[in-house]
Amino acid sequence: MSGLLPVEDAQARLLALRAPLAPENIAFSESLGRYLSEPVVAQRDQPAAPLSAMDGYAVRFADMPGPWTITGESAAGSTPSATVGQGEALRIFTGAWLPDGADTVIMQEDLSAEGTALHLTTHDDIRSGQHIRALASDFATGATLVAAGARLTPGAIAAAIMSGSEQLAVGKRPRVAILTTGDELVHPGHPLAPGQIPDSNGTMLAAMLAAEPAEVSLPLHLRDDRSSLSHVLKDLERRHDVIVTVGGASVGDHDHVRGALEDAGGNIDFWKIAMRPGKPLIAGTIGDALLLGLPGNPSSAFVTATLFLIPLVRHLAGARDPLPEVRQAPLTSALAAGTKRRDYLRARLEKGALAVFDGQDSGRTYPLAEANALVIRDIGAAPRAAGEAADYIAIA
Repeated sequence: MSGLLPVEDAQARLLALRAPLAPENIAFSESLGRYLSEPVVAQRDQPAAPLSAMDGYAVRFADMPGPWTITGESAAGSTPSATVGQGEALRIFTGAWLPDGADTVIMQEDLSAEGTALHLTTHDDIRSGQHIRALASDFATGATLVAAGARLTPGAIAAAIMSGSEQLAVGKRPRVAILTTGDELVHPGHPLAPGQIPDSNGTMLAAMLAAEPAEVSLPLHLRDDRSSLSHVLKDLERRHDVIVTVGGASVGDHDHVRGALEDAGGNIDFWKIAMRPGKPLIAGTIGDALLLGLPGNPSSAFVTATLFLIPLVRHLAGARDPLPEVRQAPLTSALAAGTKRRDYLRARLEKGALAVFDGQDSGRTYPLAEANALVIRDIGAAPRAAGEAADYIAIA
């Protein structure tokens, strides 16, 4: 379709409008979900010495099959009380340093201790070096444990702490303003006059961003007035990195986002995407802020936020791979051929298969409550039979 920008081109242009925000150093306790601006490099070996992987006794394998004399112990958090000589054993606990002289740990279940005398009670094979965690077997000094641009998960935070780092360098959280427009919208929970509907988009978008590293202002709402919108955009750009407008992005007499952006001194980078829902998407700049104008229908707003807003926030926060992951699963029913725009079809993934909903009108909100996937049907794609694989994006 002439004049419509392909989705991938639009995503690339949007992310190219601004570089990631400057990094900041934060504590581990504040780092969940943030993106590293520098890699986590190990400052120490882990473990720093050979450790026991079991509760038992440390011995010399050359002294098998015993008996041994117990001469001391080694517990986690302290150094061994003695070395291990010929015919000797040290009581050892999980995570404790292996004493000098020992090269094997025998589990306590395989031994019998009477006073200081220790005897082997198992007929199972005992291997030299068993139940020992070698020096630096987890990681060695200088190893990269978490790459720059990676999102900090609980596991990544644990690795960063164990690395010996004191704090983490992460991208700053972008400041995001959400502005819904429309004379027909009413604040959630308020009484509705004829022709009015609840304003669900602002709260929905704020909820979508809640799991992202962003500082999100409370959603604002404006009536369809170009002058008021232009004034608010000027004010918001001074305090935010991203301004998200919802509604007013199309070509109707009451769609004022493009005109208001230009009135406020902003610039439009692109408008209209070869996708459904979400065709009338706007991207531009105003001052140092980015403006992303989403369509007002709930499904359109949700889909474009998934494909553009969330990747933009992740990019600004320092993500290495900000775009949503595309996966594959079989279809439970046939899928018609693609048309002149790429479709993002609300669907549900259950038991490894994708069920595409019948109702795909962009004004419907109920399918969003049931959907956990967006099935991708490319421009001009051939029809697919039930059981064939389809691309999809997982959604919350």
